[in-house]
Amino acid sequence: MRRSYFKKATTQRNNLYSRISPFGDPRISLAPVLDQWAEEGKKIKDYELRTIVKGLRARKRFKQALEVSQWMSSNELFNFSPSDHAVRLDLIGKKMKELGFVSTALNYNDLMCLYVKTGLLEKVPDVLSDMKENGISPDLFSYRICLKSYGERSEIDNVEKILREMESQSHISMDWITFATVANIYLKAGLKEKALVYLKKCEEKVNKNALGYNHLISLYASLGNKDEMMRSWELAKANCKKQLNRDYIIILGCLVKLGHLEEAEKLLQDWESSCQYYDFQVPNVVLIGYSRKGLPEKAEAMLQDIIEKQKMKNPSSWSIIAAGYMDKQNMEKAFECMKAALAAETENKGWRPKPAMISNILNWVGDNVDAQEVEAFVGLLETKHKSYVNQQMVPNKAGSVPELPL
Repeated sequence: MRRSYFKKATTQRNNLYSRISPFGDPRISLAPVLDQWAEEGKKIKDYELRTIVKGLRARKRFKQALEVSQWMSSNELFNFSPSDHAVRLDLIGKKMKELGFVSTALNYNDLMCLYVKTGLLEKVPDVLSDMKENGISPDLFSYRICLKSYGERSEIDNVEKILREMESQSHISMDWITFATVANIYLKAGLKEKALVYLKKCEEKVNKNALGYNHLISLYASLGNKDEMMRSWELAKANCKKQLNRDYIIILGCLVKLGHLEEAEKLLQDWESSCQYYDFQVPNVVLIGYSRKGLPEKAEAMLQDIIEKQKMKNPSSWSIIAAGYMDKQNMEKAFECMKAALAAETENKGWRPKPAMISNILNWVGDNVDAQEVEAFVGLLETKHKSYVNQQMVPNKAGSVPELPL
């Protein structure tokens, strides 16, 4: 019995935590200890490292806990989970505090942004609370991050609590971005009337900011309110010096979203008459609208007209129409449009055909197009996308091209 107890006690002293525990001086690095343990061929389980980190945190040995966490994340043998990321960020925050780095709102904001980027939204309000407990006044950005975190988790009561707190702070001046953020939160929650209230507040603060008007236009479109959407567009034209291609892309996209394609095409003509640089991203919005509505013929006629007037081609535009014909099972026209896209590629070298579209076309041409035309098409692809052809277009045992992943 004594022998058994002695063996058990020895085993406990020989585990990894027992090896690390004596190094109480936070200036001592634990990475060499972990490396030596691994070099000795001793196995390390995920749960052991998590237990060590937890123990070090409890003893306020934050630097060493962070070091163990970093060692774990840098080793491919371990599964570094979202909760491990949460612990890591918490340790970074505590380490920053120890070193006196969290003395301004900016440092806390950086930490909250880290939580948002890693999907740990529930940690954001804790940082805001910690900030206030340490005598640091949250700024507008601090509150906005917290609003978004509550909004993403559909915690409307907490959104409104934060709003009341913001309104009570004399140093906080609400801007259009904050009001647009709140309107979007209400919109996603299905609270349309409340969304409208904050859109009106947003409008009051927009002044001559084109980006602000773009947000208003997009949010009214999401509400399905075309009248307010177009009123915001008219305000943008009246209050901003000029409308950029970006602005037209927004309003055209919203008209397409609401199904007003003819009105979008008319607005596109207004843009064409005044634009200094013809950016195909603008008409592509309308081409997508017609193609997705099952009218690729209309989109093709429109593109042919653009090509005739502008004396320039764009592969992405032809690819959009090819997709429209493909959706209607008109593979012959899809094939023709994709050939046109590849032929136009010299004028847009950054464009690449979508693998799924090429796969579908190749599966069709094998049985419907003569061998010479198939060869010409594959040759065109190979000339422009040799690596793509080599990797994706290897015939299977049956002699056909395999289906490509979407």
